[in-house]
Amino acid sequence: MAAQRELYDAIVIGAGIQGCFTAYHLAKHSKKILLLEQFFLPHSRGSSHGQSRIIRRAYPEDFYTQMMAECYSMWAQLEHEAGTQLYRQTGLLLLGMKENPELETIQATLSRQGVEHQCLSSEELKQRFPNIRLARGEVGLLEVSGGVLYANKALRALQDAIRKLGGIVHDGEKVVEIKPGLPVAVKTTSRSYQAKSLIITAGPWTNRLLRPLGAELPLQTLRINVCYWQEKVAGSYSVSQAFPCFMGLGLSLAPHHIYGLPSREYPGLMKVCYHHGNNADPEERDCPAAFSDIQDVHILSGFVRDHLPDLQPEPAVMEHCMYTNTPDGHFVLDRHPKYDNIVIGAGFSGHGFKLSPVVGKILYELSMKLTPSYDLTPFRISRFPSLGKAHL
Repeated sequence: MAAQRELYDAIVIGAGIQGCFTAYHLAKHSKKILLLEQFFLPHSRGSSHGQSRIIRRAYPEDFYTQMMAECYSMWAQLEHEAGTQLYRQTGLLLLGMKENPELETIQATLSRQGVEHQCLSSEELKQRFPNIRLARGEVGLLEVSGGVLYANKALRALQDAIRKLGGIVHDGEKVVEIKPGLPVAVKTTSRSYQAKSLIITAGPWTNRLLRPLGAELPLQTLRINVCYWQEKVAGSYSVSQAFPCFMGLGLSLAPHHIYGLPSREYPGLMKVCYHHGNNADPEERDCPAAFSDIQDVHILSGFVRDHLPDLQPEPAVMEHCMYTNTPDGHFVLDRHPKYDNIVIGAGFSGHGFKLSPVVGKILYELSMKLTPSYDLTPFRISRFPSLGKAHL
């Protein structure tokens, strides 16, 4: 029973990439921490599994590009500590029509922030990447430092680092009750714990934990199809052929971005995905596909057929991932409106993995009542004016 009365400096709920980096920063600062995960590790139920993610500085918003500068150095530091490669530079190619406003905004942001990039005309694109077929008027923006993060390896490296730093990781323990106060009490399916502060990084399960605490965020949980496409000639879109990660912006057939990563994780298969999905309950994520799933694959098949002629136009492998989206696509990094020792990291909207080193640092700072390293105005709960008092 003594363990139940033990007082932690912080408990982190959710051992995805955001929770792991939060626990890592806490442990690095010699805090006594407990990281709780409802599923047994590793698992594929949330948003952090799989072999790869894109890393990029290319954003329309200056604040993300600025945060990414520190993220790159933190990823390098974790690589050094773990003694394993977590990042591979491939470049990131943004494709869009010459007059596309998002492409213009991103190019302006990269210029302002001093990020190395190249603007490529249609002719230059054809010479550089002959196995991309372009629509008339399409141009490219190549961010040189873009590349691939090895997601599963990064999670494993962080969880190992947390344990080495003295942190405790408990998987297979679902949180069933949170009692606010000083200390905050957390009851799981196995036992009860107490801590000076609590950080909730529970992805699609965030509102299930917040509702009993009198808060509900405007989060939409989506099931995403992660599709892999067979190369007609093995290696034609591979890292070894210097093929970059890419994002298609403002495509007429696709209301949302289409993105891809060069073939590597599955031999002869290239990952090409649609940056959107259909509403899904995270508890029922693996239920049969909804009709909109099929529509997403149709959109991708059309893109592959038109732009990537050396791929078979039907997916060879399809996996799933969860997005937890906010209305504006920006994260929630804030304290609970009523309980200032409960901190929330949520709504990573399908683009949070690369930013997790800085997100974890910010959540650590909020939980320890330190001055945040970044302006958190874009990430405050108060930016959602439609949330009435009943929600907070």
